[in-house]
Amino acid sequence: MGFIVLFLLLATLCSSELENNSQEEALYALKLSLNASKNQLTNWNRDQVSPCTWSNVYCDPSGNIYQVSLAFMGFTGYLTPRIGALKGLQTLVLNGNGITGGIPKELGNLTRLVRLDLQNNRLTGEIPSSLGNLKKLQFLTLSQNNLNGSIPESLANLPSLINVLLDSNDLSGQIPEGLFNVSKYKYVCFTGNKLNCGMNYRKLCAYDIADQAGSSHKPKTGIIVGIVLGLVVIICLGGLLFFWRKSYKRDVYVDVAGEVDGRIAFGQLKRFAWRELQIATDNFSERNVLGQGGFGKVYKGVLPDGTKIAVKRLTDYESPGGDAAFQREVEMISVAVHRNLLRLIGFCTTPTERLLVYPFMQNLSVAYRLRELKPGEAVLDWPTRKKVALGTARGLEYLHEQCNPKIIHRDVKAANVLLDGDFEAVVGDFGLAKLVDVRRTNVTTQVRGTMGHIAPEYLSTGKSSEKTDVFGYGIMLLELVTGQRAIDFSRLEEEDDVLLLDHVKKLEREKRLDAIVDRNLKQNYKIEEVEMIVQVALLCTQASPEDRPAMSEVVRMLDGEGLAERWEEWQHVEVNRRQDYERLQRRLGWGEDSINNQDAIELSGGR
Repeated sequence: MGFIVLFLLLATLCSSELENNSQEEALYALKLSLNASKNQLTNWNRDQVSPCTWSNVYCDPSGNIYQVSLAFMGFTGYLTPRIGALKGLQTLVLNGNGITGGIPKELGNLTRLVRLDLQNNRLTGEIPSSLGNLKKLQFLTLSQNNLNGSIPESLANLPSLINVLLDSNDLSGQIPEGLFNVSKYKYVCFTGNKLNCGMNYRKLCAYDIADQAGSSHKPKTGIIVGIVLGLVVIICLGGLLFFWRKSYKRDVYVDVAGEVDGRIAFGQLKRFAWRELQIATDNFSERNVLGQGGFGKVYKGVLPDGTKIAVKRLTDYESPGGDAAFQREVEMISVAVHRNLLRLIGFCTTPTERLLVYPFMQNLSVAYRLRELKPGEAVLDWPTRKKVALGTARGLEYLHEQCNPKIIHRDVKAANVLLDGDFEAVVGDFGLAKLVDVRRTNVTTQVRGTMGHIAPEYLSTGKSSEKTDVFGYGIMLLELVTGQRAIDFSRLEEEDDVLLLDHVKKLEREKRLDAIVDRNLKQNYKIEEVEMIVQVALLCTQASPEDRPAMSEVVRMLDGEGLAERWEEWQHVEVNRRQDYERLQRRLGWGEDSINNQDAIELSGGR
C-alpha cells in the first residue's frame, strides 16, 4: 500500500514538473519563432529556474503563467504553434510588431484566454475557427493585419466576447449575424474590409457599404443616408484613432512645458511579477511597512539592481472589469507626469491581488516630518514648508486643469504629500479613489478620505469635485503652519475646537496667529508669510465649494498675485455672516459662546 502511495506521489510531482517544462519549452519556442535579437528577451533562458522570472511573463503565486505581454518589441518572425501549450494563459498581447505568417489554430487550446491582442502586425491567412473554443475570451483584437477569408461562424457563439475589432484587414464574405448583437458587444468594428454587412447592419461597418454599394443601389433619400453614414464613419474613425493611439503608446509622449522632468512613454510602465515584489519586500514583512491608509498598506522594497521602491498593496478592490479594467485605470494614472506628482513605476495583478509600485521617497511624508520625527532628525524649516505649499498646489493644479480627463484626488492631506531627496513636494495616491472604488452601480456612495480633511458637501452628498481637493489642500496648509492634526481631541481640555480649522479661524479673528505656529520652528519664520498662508487656507476651506478658488488661482495667490482682493472680499462676507448670527442671538437669547462656535456648527453639520 505504501509503495502505491509513493508511486502516486512521484507521478504527481513528475506531472507538475512536466507541465512546468512544457510551459518553459513553449515560451522558448516562441522566442525563437519571433526572431528575437540577442538584445531581446535576454533572460528567456532554459537555465533559469522558472519561466516566471523571465521578463514580460507573469505568473500567479502557484507558478502558472497567466500573461505574456510582448507589445512593440520589433519582432519580425512568426507565431509558433507550440504556444498552444500554455494552457493557463489568460492574456496574450503581441500588438505593434511585424509578425508574419498565420494565426496558429493551436491558439484554440488556450481555453482560459480572456484577452487576445494581435493587432498592427503583418499576419496573413484566415482567422482559425478554433478560436471558437475560447469560451472565456472577452477581448479579440486582430485589427491592422493582412488577414483574408471569411469570419468564422464559431466566433459568434463565444459567450463572454464583448469587444471584437477586425478592422483594416482583407476579410470578405458575410459577417456572422451573431456578431451584430449590439446589446451584447461593447465595441465592434469591421471597417476597412470587403465584407457583406447586410442591409440591416450598414451602420456597423460603414466603410464596407461605401466600398460595395453602386449607384443603382443608392436610395432616393441618399442625402440623408449619406449624412448618417458620414456620422457613423466619423464615430468609427474616432474609435479607431483611440485604439491606434493605445496600440502606438510607445511613440506617444506627454510633456508639460516648465513642469515635467523630461518625457515619459506610456510603454515604460512595467508589469511586475508577484514573485518579484514578494522577494523585494521580504514577503511583505511588517518590518517593511511604511504606512497604512484607506487604500492599503505601503511596503518598502529593494529590487535586484538595488533600486528602492514603495509597494502599495491595495485593499477593498472590486471591479466587474477585472484585470483589464484595472490596467486601463493604471495606464490613465501613469499619464499624469509632473515634477510634483508621484511617478508610477509599474503594477502587479493576480486573481486576488492588486499592487502599485512607486519610487521610494527617502524623506517620507510631510506628516512624518511634522509629527513623527525620531530623535536627531531635522525639523522642516519655514522655507521648506513654503516650498511644499507651492509644490503641492502645482501638482493639484496639473491634476485638475491639465489632465484629460481631470483627476480628483479625494484625500489631500500631509500624509499623502511625500518629500524627495531635495524636499520637493510630491503628491501621492492621486487617482486611487477611482481605481479601487469601482462599484457594481454607476453611483459611488462610499466617501473616501480622512475626517477633518473632508469637505462638508462631500460628506453630505457623496459627490466629489476638484473643489473637494481644494478644501483638503487648505487643511494641509494649516497642518504645515501649525504642525497639528486636522482633528485633535486633546484641545477639548482647553476649548471646544477639536477641528484645527475652527481653532485657526478663532485665533485669526483674535489676531493671535503667533499662538498657532508650530513651536518646533522656534520663531524662525516671518509672521507676514504665516498670515499669507493662513489666508489662502481659509479661502480654500470656505463652506460653499463655489466660493473656493481653483488651484490655478491658489498658485497665483501663493506667488503674491490677487490674494489681497480675495481676502478683503472674504472678510466682508464673514462680517455680514457674523452680524446675522448676532441678530439671531439677540432674537433667540443665545450666549456669546454660541456665536463664537457658529463656524464649527456650519462645517460640522454634515458630519
